[in-house]
Amino acid sequence: MSCGEDHDVDCNEILQRVYVFIDNEIEGASTEEIRQHLEECAPCLDEYDLERCIKKLVHRSCGSDHAPDALRQKILLRLTQIQVETTITTTD
Repeated sequence: MSCGEDHDVDCNEILQRVYVFIDNEIEGASTEEIRQHLEECAPCLDEYDLERCIKKLVHRSCGSDHAPDALRQKILLRLTQIQVETTITTTD
């Protein structure tokens, strides 16, 4: 995804890190970098808002259910693989 505007950080890179930003699992300069990008880029802000709403909806619907650690690790691994595949595909 790209809004067509020139940013310090590419939209794809921001969107790959938006999940850790939503979960407050990112610190320092990276947090400010993402925040600044979202202030400048309406399409990325829309995607961020959508992901945040989905996360809230899932939490509200299944917040008390906890996945087993093995399942959580398997999902995280798969998400990483998908991000790598997406990155490779978009750079080709």
